[in-house]
Amino acid sequence: MALRLRKSSVTHPVDTCPIGVCMELVGGAWTPNIIWQLSGGPRRFGELRNDIQPISAKMLSARLKEMEENGVVDRRVVDTSPPSVEYSLTDLGQELIPAIEAIARVGFKLKQKKHKLVAVPSR
Repeated sequence: MALRLRKSSVTHPVDTCPIGVCMELVGGAWTPNIIWQLSGGPRRFGELRNDIQPISAKMLSARLKEMEENGVVDRRVVDTSPPSVEYSLTDLGQELIPAIEAIARVGFKLKQKKHKLVAVPSR
């Protein structure tokens, strides 16, 4: 006998779910890392590239542009010689920091659990 399909108590349809909209941005490759690095304050492109070692310049540029278009990152041209660009989190971007921190805490716990499983001596 098949179980009866229950109706969801979630009020948002899947295609307009606010979680999906947020995860579309934050779930992108390198995006959480960029947000994490910018949470400490404004950074120049080269500094971000150095902070996130394995990221390519092309990928970093694409992610920063995408985040700027979504209103998460602010891009400011600094009047220096030669001119440089500084990136910082907008107010909306700042709102993502607690979520990134929560994900990092869970990731740390998962990493510890995985390490304990591997480190258990055999008898």
